[in-house]
Amino acid sequence: MSVDRRRPLARAADRAASILEIDLDAIIANWCSLGARLGPATRLAAVVKADAYGLGAARVAPALAAAGCRLFFVATIDEGIALRRTLPAAEIAVFNGLAPAIPGEFWRARLMPVLNDLGQIEAWRRFARRRGAAPAMLHIDTGMARLGLSKSELKRLLDEPERLQGVALAAILSHLANAGEPADPMNAAQRDAFRAALARLPHAPASLAASSGIFLGPDFHFDIARPGAALYGVNPLGRGPNPMRQVVHLRARILQVRDIDRGESVGYGAAHRMDRPGRVATVAIGYADGWLRSASHRGHVGIAGARAPVIGRISMDLLTIDVTGIDPELARPGNFVDLLDERYGVDEAAAAAGTIGYEILTALGRRALRVYRGAG
Repeated sequence: MSVDRRRPLARAADRAASILEIDLDAIIANWCSLGARLGPATRLAAVVKADAYGLGAARVAPALAAAGCRLFFVATIDEGIALRRTLPAAEIAVFNGLAPAIPGEFWRARLMPVLNDLGQIEAWRRFARRRGAAPAMLHIDTGMARLGLSKSELKRLLDEPERLQGVALAAILSHLANAGEPADPMNAAQRDAFRAALARLPHAPASLAASSGIFLGPDFHFDIARPGAALYGVNPLGRGPNPMRQVVHLRARILQVRDIDRGESVGYGAAHRMDRPGRVATVAIGYADGWLRSASHRGHVGIAGARAPVIGRISMDLLTIDVTGIDPELARPGNFVDLLDERYGVDEAAAAAGTIGYEILTALGRRALRVYRGAG
């Protein structure tokens, strides 16, 4: 009797409907490339919220830490607690601030809340009175109208500086609304508003630039830069050549290929009708896997360098492609097609789906077999 001695990963790949390869070396290269744009006085952090933009913070964050990153940002306290288990010595800041968690949970997990309003500042100050100096970051809204102290709250804080007594400010930050458009005058207006606030607040490291803000130049870098999406291959420039390396390669298996006559329909709603005889392949990926339904009838997949257009509606588990004219030996059941690769990255897929690269990355589901490459 023969025994299959192949590694478990190889056996999993044999049965996988889709495979998501994540290049940790590319993430590190992107982090280093962004750091090279900063002066020696600017510290480079990393944003690993939303499970490192869907790619797995438990694998991504240690790779970044090994490359020299010491400061990480997450969105929620639960993300922070999980990351603390992975990175016992790192500095971890939580964008969403205190609510709804109590201050003690931040303290026990050694997390820094980003204080977004006067109520959060007061809750952290009361806690600091009992426990001693408690590090936190302060967020000032300079134009996003999301999180952060509004103009009126900032004025009250400046008029009543005792509100910050006992709060050990690890950083003061704000967030640019349109950094992907370098010519937008709002960028300079937000920078100037940030500088004006810093001049009247207690001295602390300042942070304004995220991924796109780094490319606006030294006036926007301040003391800490905190890239997120660019680390994972999203184009921080909005348009034009992408300076970042692609990080993900997504493949899915062809399940069936059939000949179809002119006039026949494909998929739900008979939304696509063939205008000529051809061949249609059904691929094992759909919106339950994060391949968005809004990409129906749009975009394409790769087959050995050739491109096959998506036709018909994307369904929960399946999409259909036109493989007419592609070598039947390449487009046959069991073979894989490329959905994301170096030639067709997250930004191109996002354009086909009418969205942004951030959503493509974070939407990728958990049904794909995940394979990590590089970074030891």
